[in-house]
Amino acid sequence: MLTAYCKENYPHICNDGDSSRTANGTTPTAGRTCAVDPKIIPYGSEVIINGHSYIAEDCGGAVKGNRIDILFETHQEALDFGVQHAEVKYVVG
Repeated sequence: MLTAYCKENYPHICNDGDSSRTANGTTPTAGRTCAVDPKIIPYGSEVIINGHSYIAEDCGGAVKGNRIDILFETHQEALDFGVQHAEVKYVVG
């Protein structure tokens, strides 16, 4: 399952109000960063979804098992993405 979150820096459902660092310690970047369950997909792995390459750099409280959260710039973009399903491939980084 694919979901989305945003990097808008105020407390709301997407983050805790600090979007300056990922769980992996990197700077989150829309179009590159995705959140994964590191027990399933290790941090630093390349994650390919619908032909687009992301890097597994983050994790969230709701990101468990086969769920991937894709980072978007704005909350509206994350809402527009909604919940989707796709074939996912990853390469351990």
